[in-house]
Amino acid sequence: MSYIEIILLALALSVDACVVSFSYGLVSHNMRARNSMLLALFTGVFQGIMPVIGYFLTGIVKSYIEPYSGLLIFIIFCYLGVKFIKEAFEEKKLQNPTCLGAGCLLLVGVATSIDAFSAGISLSLLGNKILKPAVLIAAVTFINSHLGFWFGGKFKNIPSRPLEVTAGLILVGLGIKAVL
Repeated sequence: MSYIEIILLALALSVDACVVSFSYGLVSHNMRARNSMLLALFTGVFQGIMPVIGYFLTGIVKSYIEPYSGLLIFIIFCYLGVKFIKEAFEEKKLQNPTCLGAGCLLLVGVATSIDAFSAGISLSLLGNKILKPAVLIAAVTFINSHLGFWFGGKFKNIPSRPLEVTAGLILVGLGIKAVL
């Protein structure tokens, strides 16, 4: 994958973290700088770690699945893209948006980065090295999460649906490119 494709992937993967941070930004009134930094740090770190885990776990079974790599990449990215688009139209409920303890941040980090695990599998199947994509994914997520938090506080009525649909379309496009 080219750097542009990896950045597009990173942007698409960071949308969940951005939307969650936006939600926290809407309701957070105390220690905003600290809360924004914590959310961005946890989401960014987990978005960077999960593709690495997916990448190396794929290496264990790569010889068995490599002949089908294009199709698998297509399926993974299209699944993620359709999932993003579907979720854009679902009612969102954040159970306890002000929970910023270590446990909640850990759950937010894991929940927003599960898709990045699948992306790590795809990167492995494409024959990419993982360090640069993982760092880019983590950095883009950190920035977008931080921005989402602050925009949440400033623009309480901005809909997240267009961002989620765009992210889904980017992932579907990357999936289609993998089989062409």
